[in-house]
Amino acid sequence: MNKKVRILSLVIMGFLAVASCGKKDPKVGEPAEVNQTVNDSETPSETVDNVLVIEGNDQMQFNKTELKALAGKPIKLTLKHVGKIPKEAMGHNLVILQEGTDEAAFAAKAINAKDTDYIPASEKASIVAHTKLLGGGEEDTIEFTIDKKGTYNFLCTFPGHVAMMKGTLIVE
Repeated sequence: MNKKVRILSLVIMGFLAVASCGKKDPKVGEPAEVNQTVNDSETPSETVDNVLVIEGNDQMQFNKTELKALAGKPIKLTLKHVGKIPKEAMGHNLVILQEGTDEAAFAAKAINAKDTDYIPASEKASIVAHTKLLGGGEEDTIEFTIDKKGTYNFLCTFPGHVAMMKGTLIVE
């Protein structure tokens, strides 16, 4: 009995490892996915219009690690959770931090802020803007303005996600 449990555990762990690391190949006749590279975030229309779209998936990844916007103009940012897992197990948000904020210290405080969707109330002054916590298939759009040019870090504050789900918003 114990041997069967071990073998089953190994099979399940192997399946999860393969499923979480692999990239889904498009089916014949289907177009391949677009917007998978960092360079896609640099398209002129996104910067000029300050309309930004970023996706989070069930493999704890944003599809972009760099976003660009123009200072002093309204920014419209949409986060799409393109996965299927509910937010209780694989929630994603996007929090843009003020320049100079200690990302690790912020994330450590966020872990204990479950009641406020992992947005620590004590750190409001460190936040430029943030989306809601989303589950698979959900999306949220926020609008905000950043007047000062600079580089602003963004991250997902769901416990454990900051290690893989972070990037920079460059305001020019």
